[in-house]
Amino acid sequence: MKRWFLWLFALLTLAGAAVAQSRPPVVLAAASLQESMNAAADAWAKRGHVRPTLSFAASSALARQAAAGAPADLFVSADVEWMDDLDRRGLLASRSRTNLLGNRLVLVAPAESKLRVALQPGVDLSRALNGGRLAMADPDAVPAGRYGKAALTRLGAWERVAPSVVRAENVRAALALVERGAAPLGIVYATDAKASAKVRVVGIFPAASHPPIVYPIARLKASRSVEGERFRRFLTSPAGKAIFVRYGFSAR
Repeated sequence: MKRWFLWLFALLTLAGAAVAQSRPPVVLAAASLQESMNAAADAWAKRGHVRPTLSFAASSALARQAAAGAPADLFVSADVEWMDDLDRRGLLASRSRTNLLGNRLVLVAPAESKLRVALQPGVDLSRALNGGRLAMADPDAVPAGRYGKAALTRLGAWERVAPSVVRAENVRAALALVERGAAPLGIVYATDAKASAKVRVVGIFPAASHPPIVYPIARLKASRSVEGERFRRFLTSPAGKAIFVRYGFSAR
């Protein structure tokens, strides 16, 4: 009876492993990676691999999902802090973490706007807003919002403009507010602006005004997907990074 139980347990374990290997790898990716990560997934599938399942949201939301045990294989954050959070919790696979991409922070307005804003110390964004709202990702949690707040603080503009800020759940939600004309200005990544024909860049934040924008990638420790690790290696390869560069990111 004991031998039969051990045999059944081994069979179920093998079956579970087979299911884990056959399912598409799940990638938790920052919202700003939508077009580029989909292009990378398509390129991977064309090489004869199963196409990964991609889940996009704010890095803060994705990190919390991973910490809560969401079934996923890879995490790509828009900043190092949320990756550090998972690292401290012991949730990252050993030696799988690396910096993948970089980006720039820009100020956008609806495409028809004629506005230009010199983003330099002492800039008065309140005047540029002219009573409107400034759309940005939540500056207390979401990477794009934290970069934006840091830049505005460094330029001496945060205190005056803070009451006008509308906090979006992620950078793409902030972009959508500007696209719809619900906000005359928004702070997004350069790649977000490039992906939309409905906005135009009216100012570029100095790189020194905020922490470096870094997108780290890592495999989650709970992952048992061989394909997930293979996809991670593809993304970090020169061929994988070249895809992101086409969408305006810089390779790290």
